Amino acid sequence: MRTALATLPADPDRENEDFAAAAPGAAVLLDGAGVGGAETGCTHGVAWFSSTLGALLLRSITAHPVRPLAECLADSLDLVRSLHEGTCDLAYRASPTSTVVTARVGAGALEYLVLGDSSLLLADRDGGTTVVSDRRLDEAGKRLRGPVDALPTGSPEHAAALAEYRDALTGLRNRPGGFWIAGPDPQAAEHALTGTVPLEWLASVTLLSDGATRLVDRFELSDWGETLAVLGSAGPDELIRIVREAEDGDPDGRRWPRGKAHDDATVLHWVLS
Repeated sequence: MRTALATLPADPDRENEDFAAAAPGAAVLLDGAGVGGAETGCTHGVAWFSSTLGALLLRSITAHPVRPLAECLADSLDLVRSLHEGTCDLAYRASPTSTVVTARVGAGALEYLVLGDSSLLLADRDGGTTVVSDRRLDEAGKRLRGPVDALPTGSPEHAAALAEYRDALTGLRNRPGGFWIAGPDPQAAEHALTGTVPLEWLASVTLLSDGATRLVDRFELSDWGETLAVLGSAGPDELIRIVREAEDGDPDGRRWPRGKAHDDATVLHWVLS
C-alpha cells in the first residue's frame, strides 16, 4: 500500500482547517467548519477542533480494529468535548464542527465512514469509480443560498449575504430535515454514511475535502476518472494545483458562484494494489 497526501490552505496567511493523516491500514480526513473571523464560542478554534478530532479518531480506529467506525467516531467526539468543555461554550450555535471521512482495512474488506460534504473516491480494479459523499449539507444549502450566488464573490454585498446564509444553515445543523456534521454532540456519528467494500475489488481509495472536489462537483471541468488519472500520474499536489488554477480564473465567482473564491483543499490518495 502507498499513500500520498497534499493539502493547501485557502489563504497562506490563515490556518488550514483541513486535517488528514494515515496509519498502516487506515486513513482519516476532516474539513473543519467555521466562519472566518466570527465568534465560535471556542477559544481553541476550528483548526484545533479538526486536527484534534482527526488525531484521536485515527488512534481509535487503529487501536480498536474490529470496533465499528461510527462508535470510534462517537468516542473521539466525546473525548474532544471533554478536552475543552471547561473552557469553551459548546452550546453556542456556531461552535466548531468538521466533516469526517475515514477508511480502514480489515478482514478482507475496506470499511468506510463519511459525515458531511467531504468525499470518498473508490476506484475498482476494472477502472470504474464510486463516490461516497454526504449530500445532505448541499441539499440544505440549495434551499438558502440563492441570494449569495447572485452576488460577486468577495464583494461587501456577498459577504453580508454569506453571513446570513451561514447563520440560517447553522440552524439546520444536526437536526432532522437538515444535515449532520461532527461537533459537540457525539450522537452525530450515528447519522454518518457507512459501508464495506471487498478489498479484492479495489485499486485505490482517495479521501478529499470539498475544496479539492470543486473541479468535478462544482466547476464540472473534470470527472472522477480524469481525477484518478491525475492522481495516478502526478499525485495530489497536481490535482490541487489544477483546482487553484480554475479558481484563479474566476475570482469573482461569476462563472461558478461559491461562498469562497478559494477553499482549503486536501487529498489523501491511498493505492491498495
